[in-house]
Amino acid sequence: MFGRRFSVLIVAVMVLGIILTACGAEEAQKVCAVLDTGGENDRSFNEFTLKGARDAAAEAGLEFAHIVSEAETDYEKNIQNFIDEGCSMIITVGFLMGDVTAAAARENPDVDFAIVDVEYFPGLGCDESLSDCYEEDLSNVTSLMFAEDEVGYLAGVLAGCMSESGVIGSVSGMEIPPVVKFVVGYQNGARTQNPDIETLNVYIPDFNDPSTGKQAGQAMLDDGADIIFGVGGNTGNGGVLAAHEAGKLGIGVDVDQYNTYPDVAPSLLTSAAKNMDVAAFNAVTAFANGELQAGINLGTVENEGIGLAPYHDQEANIPDECKAAVDEAKAGLAAGTIDTGYGP
Repeated sequence: MFGRRFSVLIVAVMVLGIILTACGAEEAQKVCAVLDTGGENDRSFNEFTLKGARDAAAEAGLEFAHIVSEAETDYEKNIQNFIDEGCSMIITVGFLMGDVTAAAARENPDVDFAIVDVEYFPGLGCDESLSDCYEEDLSNVTSLMFAEDEVGYLAGVLAGCMSESGVIGSVSGMEIPPVVKFVVGYQNGARTQNPDIETLNVYIPDFNDPSTGKQAGQAMLDDGADIIFGVGGNTGNGGVLAAHEAGKLGIGVDVDQYNTYPDVAPSLLTSAAKNMDVAAFNAVTAFANGELQAGINLGTVENEGIGLAPYHDQEANIPDECKAAVDEAKAGLAAGTIDTGYGP
């Protein structure tokens, strides 16, 4: 009788252990973020992706960790370290992490990946013989993308309407698709307000070179530009700083730089914002709910994934007709009746 009771007790303990183990495994889900170079307080991609991901993980009760890459050579190592630590979802940030993220996803199909600003196409991220990278190869990858050409177009409409000299500029980072989309939209939006406007642009192969960006901005100002759009992280910030110091106007990028770049805040017309914190928050929340889908999540004017930031200190200086032109363009983009002119 004692032996029978003892056996029942052992079975009960084993069952309880299995239940606790299962609960522990569920509680151990961990979200990790591998940030690009530039620091976690870069006032841009790293800072806002980190904020959205961390807030969502906290709200969902998930463990969270992040690391800042010191150099491009750190990307693969940082991702692998998080895989070894048992991260269930890994968010990577930026175009330069595209290849290493795809490689890690292929080797670790049980880990979910989300990458900011990188999309994969046959021949560009997966084998060209495939018809869909996500369905046939990267089934555990979600690309968090933004229609930069749309918000760039809105910034251009505003700049084209506001420019008194008939010359505007953009100081851009690397010549990669997201940056090119900003520039093309900006230039075409400006031409809707002034078909003869001169649009200056330079691509600088570095997102963290404010000194070179400032020099480029100054050169554009010397050529008559009175509005500078900074399209390239800290490099673009240098261009906007040049405009501010010259008493001209600037347009920020990626986030509302009125709040993140106070040195130039009084001179900012607006910022062409990508709501990266919202995109990261939604991706982590979807993961926590078991609803994260592979493929491209695109932020547009229509779904409010992108948009112009408030006019802040320049509100009273922007004529009503310029504000109306921006509103009209926004409505047209949302309705699909305006083509930004960008084509891959």
